[in-house]
Amino acid sequence: MDSRGKGLDREYVNAGQDHEHIDSFFSRSLGPEDPFPKLDQDTTTPVCIIGGGLAGLTTALGLAERGIRNPVVLEANRIGWGASGRNGGFVSLGYSLGPFGLIEKVGEEQAKELYQLTASAMKLIRERIRGVEEEICNTAEGILRISWFDEEREVREYVEKMERIFDDKLEFWPREKIREHYLTDRYYDAYLKPRGLLTHCLKFTCHMGKLAAGRGASIYEKSPVLGVKKTNGGWHVRTRHGSVLADQVVYCCSGYIRGLQRRLSNATLPVATYVLLTEPLGDRMQEAVRLPIGATDTRTSSNYYWPLPDGRLLWGGRVSMFHPSQEKLKQIMMKDLLHVYPQLKRIRAEVAWGGTMGYSKHKMPQIGKLEDGLWYCQGFGGHGMCSTTAGGEVVSAAIAEGDEAYRLFEPFGLDYAGKPFGPMVAQGAYWLFQTQDKIREFRKNR
Repeated sequence: MDSRGKGLDREYVNAGQDHEHIDSFFSRSLGPEDPFPKLDQDTTTPVCIIGGGLAGLTTALGLAERGIRNPVVLEANRIGWGASGRNGGFVSLGYSLGPFGLIEKVGEEQAKELYQLTASAMKLIRERIRGVEEEICNTAEGILRISWFDEEREVREYVEKMERIFDDKLEFWPREKIREHYLTDRYYDAYLKPRGLLTHCLKFTCHMGKLAAGRGASIYEKSPVLGVKKTNGGWHVRTRHGSVLADQVVYCCSGYIRGLQRRLSNATLPVATYVLLTEPLGDRMQEAVRLPIGATDTRTSSNYYWPLPDGRLLWGGRVSMFHPSQEKLKQIMMKDLLHVYPQLKRIRAEVAWGGTMGYSKHKMPQIGKLEDGLWYCQGFGGHGMCSTTAGGEVVSAAIAEGDEAYRLFEPFGLDYAGKPFGPMVAQGAYWLFQTQDKIREFRKNR
């Protein structure tokens, strides 16, 4: 096999020319971080991991914890440069495909096993951040999922079924309680995910890198992979200034896989999504949001947000194949915010940014083997802050111990994502979802 990646995506290889993190709240508040070296030599390793986001770093950490010596991570830019360091920071159970969608696809028992992987991952995340929680996490825990539609019965039924089937204890909040804390007439009932965390996603990712390096992993930044070639008994991974000879390789590239491995590229929808940060709101925050926890709504084209401890509001949402300018993006995101909280109409946007998420047609992570010794762990579809740890655990356990939990993901596979028209199809689907949300709102909220 030779996947040297002719026509590698420019963003994947060059990544903003200087390889540094994009301008965002997270990069601005990261603080000093010692960079990892560039690979400028030839080296060997039992396992080479391509991609220094959360999937790659948790795989490396899982391997090191299981006794694999010197797993190597190759990152084209800085660790956390992609989706892992740009997202809204929400850490919660589950996948992009909802729990009852899982049941429809694989049946109740396997759905429960898959969901439990993320529950175990959440427990492991809490263990791994012990001692640095105040630096990485919001002090208030919990994430609210608020209904945009007048569907109290459906929300109550969901809460009951989640506890009965998945042993996930959610808390129902009536609309009176919601509207006491969220001053908008857009919202109805909700449920609280009490185990949910809010994180500084870039600090969180960098912490995973430090843990992996501390257990013996070798991490190389600014070392884009140009090709992977099968050799006698292993794999030759070539970068610009060095190479790695590995017994096994794990692709953890997700939305930035394009051109590097054909099957994974063809199965991946690289879709942009966006986040905005407001100026400090001071007392004006109390005019809109009165709880320091995370909130998201139940539209397919939903928003998510949380008030930062310094009084600014972090607001995310939208899906697009387009890349608007910084000023245009601020306008777009501010319009979404004011649609929910018009009373904040005179606030200023401080910065807005985008990132590329890797999506699958089936809305589940892509986890498995292409062939013996060639693994993949990617495509977390905007729900990766927790599920990447689950993916890293099942892949590292498979490699180090022969564990077969990764086979739980086999029913989902590598569905063709419609290249080269996949992103356009995704954009069209998003517009369709927006229209469906509006129709549903009209019918339910009259």
